[in-house]
Amino acid sequence: MRKSDRLFQLTNILRKHQPITAKKLAEKLMVSERTIYRYIDDLSVSGIPVYGEPGIGYRLSEGFELPPLQLSPNELEALITGVNFIASLTGKDFASSAHSLLSKIEAAMPDTLLFTADKDRTVRVPATHSKLSGYHLWEKVHSAIKSGSWLVMTYESISGNVTTRTVFPLGLFYWGGKWTVGCWCNLRSDYRDFRVDHIVDLNLSGETPVLPENISLQAYITIREKHESH
Repeated sequence: MRKSDRLFQLTNILRKHQPITAKKLAEKLMVSERTIYRYIDDLSVSGIPVYGEPGIGYRLSEGFELPPLQLSPNELEALITGVNFIASLTGKDFASSAHSLLSKIEAAMPDTLLFTADKDRTVRVPATHSKLSGYHLWEKVHSAIKSGSWLVMTYESISGNVTTRTVFPLGLFYWGGKWTVGCWCNLRSDYRDFRVDHIVDLNLSGETPVLPENISLQAYITIREKHESH
């Protein structure tokens, strides 16, 4: 987690739980007390009015609030649902980022609006979605896309045929209740789609095939859109 995210998280904790000791803050953020002291100094330098009282802990200046977002209860419900949906259907790191985003949004919302949105929220996303087949591989694919890495993949088709492919992943797509990864397939020398839940095994490639020029996510999307329009 970036330092700026840690400082925002620290400010949010101070806002909701004050006074609070450096030891408790360290436990919540899973860092050392020495790191908490540095973070407190950073907040003070940045203009956040945080004060420490010996034997009591840290607190924010009375009346300090993060600026509220101008969202209606329906807008907030839609936002919370979308973030929870993403968190439940992706890898651990991406889900953690989604929850971090939600905590920032909640920290900037008036408590009365948060209570109303939670009480009236009729659309819920069960966390059990994250346990469905294939989602443990989602993070590996996503990481390879971000780093521009080739993957060696053992794949079982719908008909049961098992093949090993070396692919260059370009993007992850969710449709029809399933994740697919759009790739450049070295074996077929063409773009291919693979369902994540049909991947049997997945590893970084020990070799780096030459990727043809003009192979890109945008080119893949353009070709797929042409196929779908026919």
